[in-house]
Amino acid sequence: PMSLREHALSLFRGALGTVRPAPMLKRALKLQGNGCPQLLVKGQAFPVKRDLYLVGFGKAVLGMAAAAEEILGEHLTRGIINVPLGIQESLQRAGMQEMLLKPHSKIQVIEGAKNNLPDAEALKGAAAIQELAEGLTADDLLLVLISGGGSALLPAPIPPILLEEKEKLTKMLASRGAAIQELNTVRKTLSVLKGGGLAQLAHPAQVVSLILSDVIGDPLDIIASGPTAASSHSVQDCLQILTKYNLLHNLPKSVEMVLSSSPTKPTAPENYSHVSNIILGSNTLALEEAKRQAEGLGYAALVLSAAVHGEVGQVATLYCQLIQLVCLGFAGRREGPLGDELRGKLLQLAAELQIPGLDLDKFLRALQGLGPDRPVCILAGGETTVQLQGTGKGGRNQELALRVGLGLHKAQATAASSPQGRCEILFLSGGTDGQDGPTEAAGAFCSPGLVAEALQEGLDVEAFLRNNDSYTFFSQFQGGHHLLVTGLTGTNVMDIQAILIRAM
Repeated sequence: PMSLREHALSLFRGALGTVRPAPMLKRALKLQGNGCPQLLVKGQAFPVKRDLYLVGFGKAVLGMAAAAEEILGEHLTRGIINVPLGIQESLQRAGMQEMLLKPHSKIQVIEGAKNNLPDAEALKGAAAIQELAEGLTADDLLLVLISGGGSALLPAPIPPILLEEKEKLTKMLASRGAAIQELNTVRKTLSVLKGGGLAQLAHPAQVVSLILSDVIGDPLDIIASGPTAASSHSVQDCLQILTKYNLLHNLPKSVEMVLSSSPTKPTAPENYSHVSNIILGSNTLALEEAKRQAEGLGYAALVLSAAVHGEVGQVATLYCQLIQLVCLGFAGRREGPLGDELRGKLLQLAAELQIPGLDLDKFLRALQGLGPDRPVCILAGGETTVQLQGTGKGGRNQELALRVGLGLHKAQATAASSPQGRCEILFLSGGTDGQDGPTEAAGAFCSPGLVAEALQEGLDVEAFLRNNDSYTFFSQFQGGHHLLVTGLTGTNVMDIQAILIRAM
């Protein structure tokens, strides 16, 4: 039979496949009709009365644009996309021709935002996009491609604010402990294109945005700072934040000018009637595909959540307890003091982590209803955080996998009647962008057996974790067989975790 590792790899690949730019666009986007052509997006029709333009910004937008141009063909008049510095060369090197534009493309590519920070090149690209949007008429259609990382690629401070001034203010806020939501609110208020600005400039043209989400919950006004979504914030909110962090009295003159002359209310929602925002790819969609694949392989599959976030140690504990509960079920010992204790701990931990939309009670009931015969697959996604303490190599996915493996090993070692004894367990965590920290791995596979083997060989697993050195740990076994290596994927919908459990 296939190993659990092979199963996990095939689930991960299936999930990835569904959010890769080309297949994703080809599923969602069609152009039909000759007389007056129509753009069909997920079944919604948009007439192309005159010219069709395309703009885009974000880390996955190059591949999206290449696929879009293929679908739109002659109907595309012109396009401009802003993508991260060096991405064309990286994709070329990785042999991913399908993500690159054809030689005589009508789409102009501007690369900028080195290290994901707004810079002069990104500013130039944003200005070109702004100019294109401002020249549109009521008969034009503007297709906007958006993915994560789009915020740094669309910097256009409201004149007379300079990019340096806006950046300096953002840095000051960050150093005083402002939350990312607060930083975004201030950024949007001082931007021409963010917070719905692009959509307003393109008025009266029809604007259709196709979005690849890399944010938990897929909030339209947060992804790439919401250039085509109505902003829920006003200048008042911005002033409140600046007051809270004691910055109101040493603002640059240009920022004072802009804030004092900005409209006090956000643009009314009815002013967005010319805009359609459509989420094309997200963590949820990737997990649904992984679930379909798992069921095809004979698993009873459940999706825990697409919004798992929090400190990596706490999230690892949550997964360990879930796994132990499943193993109790396999051993026919779900009812009893151990099961009750695990359920209690799980509910408490879930309450601490505050995972949006997770009804753990309901999930545990679904788990109970699975029956003891079929192998179980639990899927989840989101993005954990690691507090860096060491100087090792690895990323949040590799660290999460190692922590789960160690946690399960410890639970097995301390309980004489451990429920895991009769279970084969594999845990996988991987980043859908193909990267996890500064390594070539996207994540890792781990099992309690691997940790037991490492300890037998005299490796100090805890020391690897203290040094944030999970990559070095996984590299030492079977030639890195436990590392998940996908190469650049050209997409990003955060991370995916898969737990596979079968009775031995």
